[in-house]
Amino acid sequence: MSIRLLLADDQALVRGALAALLDLEPDLDVVAEVGRGDEVVAAALEYRPDVALLDVEMPGMDGITATAALRAAVPETRVLIVTTFGRPGFLRKALHAGAGGFVVKDTPARQLADAVRRVHAGLRVVDPTLAADSLTSGESPLTERESDVLRAARDGAPVAAIAAALFLSAGTVRNHLSAAIGKTGASTRAEAVKISESNGWL
Repeated sequence: MSIRLLLADDQALVRGALAALLDLEPDLDVVAEVGRGDEVVAAALEYRPDVALLDVEMPGMDGITATAALRAAVPETRVLIVTTFGRPGFLRKALHAGAGGFVVKDTPARQLADAVRRVHAGLRVVDPTLAADSLTSGESPLTERESDVLRAARDGAPVAAIAAALFLSAGTVRNHLSAAIGKTGASTRAEAVKISESNGWL
């Protein structure tokens, strides 16, 4: 019996290339492809794949949120995250959401196929470099509210706009920004956002 696969990636070229590579394997069969995270559960309910390969950054719903939704709706479908964004914070979030594996897109085709088979068998597969980085970078130092404020500050919005969007006072927003800057070792809020994103904390 072939292992039935669902591919979710918003880049059609990447999705097509992955499908072509995996379909070359005699025991792997791509049965569905979607380009949005919010299409994953519906496709899985329709096609009942054994393994879903999900990107992290997708429109509609990110791959980590989609992982949790898929595991809740179709628990027999295992998840392998295949992403360009090899960030330790994303790895921790993905595994916490129920992913069975996490690899980066430049993984050689043979290794990717092997990762699919291992996840299907119930094993955990994690990119070794990313696993080492995850151990050294540690958990996010930010509170949930500090993370919310930094996300709202991504585009350089003024404090008043952030406060209005999050239903906070301007003073509270300034306090959260100051705390986030201190915890990340940044000198500006823009740098705090950059550091937090690079570690997968946002």
